[in-house]
Amino acid sequence: MNNNCPREITRENEKLLLSKRACLSQNSAGRERHEEPCPLRSDFQRDRDRIIHCSSFRRLKHKTQVFLMPKSEHYRTRLTHTLEVAQIARTIARALRLNEDLTEAIALGHDLGHTPFGHDGERALDSIYSDSFRHNEQSLRVVDLIEKEGRGLNLTFEVRDGILNHTSKGSPKTLEGQAVQFSDKIAYINHDIEDAIRAGVLTEQSLPVFPVKILGDTKTKRITALINSILANSDEQIRYDVETKKAHDELRTFLFDNVYMKRQVNAEKDKARFVLEVLFKNYVSYPEKMPENYRNLALEYGTECAAVDFISGMTDDYAIDVFTELCVPKAFYSPLI
Repeated sequence: MNNNCPREITRENEKLLLSKRACLSQNSAGRERHEEPCPLRSDFQRDRDRIIHCSSFRRLKHKTQVFLMPKSEHYRTRLTHTLEVAQIARTIARALRLNEDLTEAIALGHDLGHTPFGHDGERALDSIYSDSFRHNEQSLRVVDLIEKEGRGLNLTFEVRDGILNHTSKGSPKTLEGQAVQFSDKIAYINHDIEDAIRAGVLTEQSLPVFPVKILGDTKTKRITALINSILANSDEQIRYDVETKKAHDELRTFLFDNVYMKRQVNAEKDKARFVLEVLFKNYVSYPEKMPENYRNLALEYGTECAAVDFISGMTDDYAIDVFTELCVPKAFYSPLI
């Protein structure tokens, strides 16, 4: 390949500019199915572009982050959360001289498998599916098996690993994946506080004293403090100093107790769970009602699995529309009257 093509220039720049701990695109473990390289983009840039252009990414715009189908457009959705994670992760990657392209691809793809109605949708599917349901595992199914009518996106090993392992229990094999893992929590903790204050669920004054003292009394100060701790303490692993980690963990616990599990936030969530239960039972009983690519998945992985694949990909509004079609009677007007 021409050494002056953009892809080769990018690869040379990575060798010159990135840390020895960064994952260079030329060192990628590759894709499951071989593809000829793109002359314009590195493999990680190509993965990022495939994720941005896939239909699952677009649907994140209409999926719940925390507050179910808010009337105000100022509240976060799963898409705005994803973009915020990508921004924070890229800031960390650039400062640590990691591979920004790999970091961004993982961040943009990490929640592609999230359900309608947020984590309550995830818990609902996990409770009714005979196997387990985890949104990180579903995100990997989306990029491997569901997107592009079942062909998948054929992403690199490193992006797939970062997507699968972005949750607290995961162990990403690259520092770029670890940067996304930390950035996901930084984003949702601080941005969910902002949304909860806007919704009247919290006030700034109600936040616990120790995290505010250590991290700051505004969203910007807290995010900056968390990032600075990562930059000062990371080497072979992404990490915080002890005091910052304690403040981070206390703030996260506070949110679970006072926002995510609060009655005011959860008032409609039993209804959301019921919607998904009805849809699941319907598609398991009548798999022919699913689109063809999901019927094909049913033949290979079982009807329950395919139903979960289909439902988890729905937006909040689409899930409610299908439920309404199934369960709400329509007026009947006789032409003889």
